Amino acid sequence: MSTDGEEWRASNAEKRYGGLKDEDRIFTNIYGEYSYHIDEAMKRGDWYRTKDMVVKGRDFIIDCIKRSGLRGRGGAGFPSGLKYSFMPKESADGRPSYLVINADESEPGTCKDREIMRSDPHKLVEGALVVGRGMGARAAYIYIRGEFIHERKCLEIAVQEAYDKGMIGKNACNSGYDFDVYVHFGAGAYICGEETALIESLEGKQGKPRLKPPFPANIGLYGCPTTVTNVETVAVVPTIIRRGPEWFAGFGRKNNAGTKLFCVSGHVNNPSTFEEEMSVPMKDLLEKHCGGVTGGWDNLLAVIPGGSSVPLLTKVSDS
Repeated sequence: MSTDGEEWRASNAEKRYGGLKDEDRIFTNIYGEYSYHIDEAMKRGDWYRTKDMVVKGRDFIIDCIKRSGLRGRGGAGFPSGLKYSFMPKESADGRPSYLVINADESEPGTCKDREIMRSDPHKLVEGALVVGRGMGARAAYIYIRGEFIHERKCLEIAVQEAYDKGMIGKNACNSGYDFDVYVHFGAGAYICGEETALIESLEGKQGKPRLKPPFPANIGLYGCPTTVTNVETVAVVPTIIRRGPEWFAGFGRKNNAGTKLFCVSGHVNNPSTFEEEMSVPMKDLLEKHCGGVTGGWDNLLAVIPGGSSVPLLTKVSDS
């Protein structure tokens, strides 16, 4: 009699996932080999035809995100297009809408978003504009972890460069759409990774979670409609739209599509952060990108796959 793991492997034996090609990587400067400043970022493809995306508007952007199969990269994995569509198109009482980007990366072992802010910050700033336009927001607040001193400086420089080039602010990208980006520095509280505690902190209050409902999409920052989302989730959107949602959906399995940044630490030979296709087998992930488990694969006891609050994965999950 086969185990559940054996049945699962047999049903998925027809295709192997992983082996993402360099030309399919969204994050092309994740190791900081090149300058993060706007002129170099533009040479790598950032801010290319961003005006066209903004001008096409909310329905176009949300539809592209839905068709791509993009899910939240912060842990919950909720379908991003559906989440963004919850924002009201117009507020009956004239309240503005806000995009809040959760850069309070405090979960032990998680270190992917800091690499984006440190080495590829213009992907995040451009993504904030495009996603913000998709939900009708007029401003984005990036709430960055208090310990990320260097990342904050890089991000603030990138935001100012985008303002200076006319990419954000009044008439962003010459599109007729006004959009501002603000960087807010946290104070190191772990609980502020929870979306409503983060909103409380942004408002200058003690970072304590709110009771829900009401949900932030109805009553969020300053009592206005708000969506809180992850750094990586926002940063990949412009590339998805430029290359086409079908391109992104072509990676991984159904309901688990696209590429993703993985960060691996602990007892591997080469701890690192890297981009790979979703649904890649765990053993392939560790051996190709991390030089294998210290002492060999048979030495592996378990993997903590998403922070200290999740169940352990054992070797039965290797494929």
